Amino acid sequence: MRARIGRGPPSCPGEPPSYPGDAVPTAEDLIAAADAHSAPTYHPLPVVVATAEGAWLTDVAGRRYLDLLAGYSALNFGHRNRRLVEAAERQLARVTLTSRAFHHDRFAAFCTELAELCGMEMVLPMNTGTEAVESAVKTARKWGYRVKGVPAEMAKVVVAGGNFHGRTTTVISFSTDPEARADFGPYTPGFEIVPYGDLTAMRRALTENTVAVLLEPIQGESGVIVPPAGYLAGVRELTRERNVLFVADEIQSGLGRTGRTFACEHEGVVPDVYVLGKALGGGILPVSAVVSSSDVLGVFRPGEHGSTFGGNPLACAVALEVIAMLRTGEYQARAAELGERLHRRLRGLLGTGPVTAVRGRGLWAGVDVAPRAGTARQVSERLMERGVLVKDTHGSTVRIAPPLVISEEDLDWGVERLEAVLGEHGRG
Repeated sequence: MRARIGRGPPSCPGEPPSYPGDAVPTAEDLIAAADAHSAPTYHPLPVVVATAEGAWLTDVAGRRYLDLLAGYSALNFGHRNRRLVEAAERQLARVTLTSRAFHHDRFAAFCTELAELCGMEMVLPMNTGTEAVESAVKTARKWGYRVKGVPAEMAKVVVAGGNFHGRTTTVISFSTDPEARADFGPYTPGFEIVPYGDLTAMRRALTENTVAVLLEPIQGESGVIVPPAGYLAGVRELTRERNVLFVADEIQSGLGRTGRTFACEHEGVVPDVYVLGKALGGGILPVSAVVSSSDVLGVFRPGEHGSTFGGNPLACAVALEVIAMLRTGEYQARAAELGERLHRRLRGLLGTGPVTAVRGRGLWAGVDVAPRAGTARQVSERLMERGVLVKDTHGSTVRIAPPLVISEEDLDWGVERLEAVLGEHGRG
C-alpha cells in the first residue's frame, strides 16, 4: 500500500520539523512575510520547506514532498548528503575563508583534482554560475586579444538563441528571453545570437574577430532542449577550424546529470573551456569554476580578475568531496540507468492527449503539456497538492530533474502522480 497522497511512499525518510517554544509558524504567515519584505523576483510554489533529506522535503506543517527539481541540478547528490555534510562540518571546524590574499591548504588539491576530472590544466574558481559565465567571457576576450590577435575592443562571442547563462547585465545582453532583458538596458555589446542547433548559421557567424562560441550542451531553462545529433561535434570542428574557443556551459548539464560527467561526452566532444557550478557545491554552498588549458587561463595576470570568496576553504572542501564521488562513476551510471526508466515512462504519455512532447537526457526531462491540461504552472501546483515538486518554464513545459540518489520506487511514484494529474485534467 502506498502512503496517503502528499505523504509519499513508505521509503520517505525524515521526521516533521520541530520549533522552539510554542510558536509554530504557518506556511501562510511565512509566505506573507516573505512577500512583504523580499523583492518580487520569483513566483515560487506555495510550499515552505523546513527540512530535507535525500530526494525528500518536509514543509513547516510536516507534509512531505518528493523533490523532482533538485535545485536546478545543484542537488544532484540529494539533500544533506552525508559525505558532503561531513566534509563541510570538518572544514567548518578548521577555517572557512582566507580570501585569495593568502594560500590555504585545500586550494591546490581542489584546482588539481577538478582540472584532472575535466581533462584540463587550470581552474579559475568563482562562486555562482553567472559569475563563472562572466569569467569565461572575460577569459575568451583576453585570450582573443593576447593570443589570437583580435584588434582591441573588437572581440565577438557567438551564443545560441534560447540560452540561459545567468542574470547579470552582461549575460542578459545576449539573452533572447524578454522577461530577462526588459528594462535592464543599455546592454553589453560584443555578442551575436544564432539559432540553437543550426550549424549553417553558426558557420556564417564566425569571423576573424570571433573569440568564442558559448553554448549549453542541453538548454535547461528553455525546456530541456537537446540539440540535433552531431551539432556539438560540428561546433567543435568549426571552432577548431576558425581558431575560436568552444566554451561549454555545463552548469546544469554537467557533473552527472545526463548520465555522463559532462553532457558534451555524449558526442565525444571536449570543449576548450568548461563552465561549472551548481552541483559542484553539493547543494551546500555556491561553488563555480572556469576550467581550461594553461594556454587559455594562463592569459591572466595578478590583479586582472578575482573574487573574495572564490576558491575559499569551505568551498574547496565540499567540492573536493563532490569530485571524489564523481570519480567512482556511480552517480553517472545511476543517472543513465534511472534516466532510461524515467524517459520510458514519460514517452508512454505521448499520444494520450495531455502530453505533446518529451525531451531530455539522463535524469533530466522537459514535458510539454497541451493547453487543455492547463498551464505548466497549474500542472506543477496540482502535483504539489499530491506531494511532488517540479518547476514550470515558458508556460507549457514541466521540468523534471530529480536528485541522482532517488530510488526507483520514488521515481516511479513521482511519475505516477504526474500521470494522474494529466489524466484528470488533460482528456476529454
